[in-house]
Amino acid sequence: MGGITLAHGAGARETWEIVERLIRSKVPEELRRTPGGFGLDVLDDGAVIKVGDTYIVVTVDSYTVNPVFFPGGDIGHLAASGTINDLVVMGARPVAFMDSIVVEEGFPEEDLGRIVDSMMRVLFSEGVALIGGDFKVMPRGSIDRVVVTATGIGVSKSPVIDTSIGVGDRIVVTGPIAQHGAAILAAQLGVNVKILSDSRPLTRTVLPVIEGLRSAITAARDATRGGLAAVLNEWARSCGCTIVIDRGSIPIEEETREFLDAMGVDPLSMACEGVAVLAVRKGFEERVVDELRRLGEKHAAVIGEVVEPPTPFLKGRVVARTEVGGKVLVEARSVNLPRIC
Repeated sequence: MGGITLAHGAGARETWEIVERLIRSKVPEELRRTPGGFGLDVLDDGAVIKVGDTYIVVTVDSYTVNPVFFPGGDIGHLAASGTINDLVVMGARPVAFMDSIVVEEGFPEEDLGRIVDSMMRVLFSEGVALIGGDFKVMPRGSIDRVVVTATGIGVSKSPVIDTSIGVGDRIVVTGPIAQHGAAILAAQLGVNVKILSDSRPLTRTVLPVIEGLRSAITAARDATRGGLAAVLNEWARSCGCTIVIDRGSIPIEEETREFLDAMGVDPLSMACEGVAVLAVRKGFEERVVDELRRLGEKHAAVIGEVVEPPTPFLKGRVVARTEVGGKVLVEARSVNLPRIC
């Protein structure tokens, strides 16, 4: 057993393994969730607590992006948007938010003010109450500038838990992938490209579709750390099926594609911060896409389907049909970018 690496925080296989080894495996099954709810038993984007006929959905995440101000946003905007989106993809309407901010001694107060203002603008624009939080300062050099931890609380009558995926389901992506990861990579390398992070809340576009077509949605996730590849691999592994996607159908901005190709990075493994991935029952996929486009997600597209494993080797795996007609495995790879989200 070695030391912790950047890969352990990248949201892909190494993250799943260390969470299982150090945390989940030590919690008795009866304490992994509340009565009528869901928690460590399913490892979704949040936990669900049943209160009468309503479900309270709670999510928590830490944001450690570098640089803290990046093309298209900043760490405050990212924390608010990402926390809201974790609730949205669980079919919960966000109602409240709490934050814990830890900064390094000497961090400019003006910069901290910009971060907090940006976070508040997102929350208030979405009608989410800021109900409390915490603030700490660490000695210079003991933390890398600033870390924001956020807790989101939402309510739902029928939360989306990613345990109902099955053969025949179609995979829908709501918008162009890899924008956030590409923007951060370019900023870290000092490359001058016109790529902006897609950091934004999905309350007005994705949540109405989940609520209005709830019976058609079998799973939903925002493709943050680990990107689209991590989401699909986790789903395939959990259902024991094979997910087949068409790379040519996946929306991606041309400049983002060209930049990542030049860097030798697979866009499927890059973080998104304004994109949801939906598993949709067969026959409802075009209706879901049409509704997403009507609400503003103009690049929403069907990119694949869930099938019976054609061979035992492909059970729990993701296969991509390439633009030239070949087939390749899609692995949940960690892209070791420091402090990406």
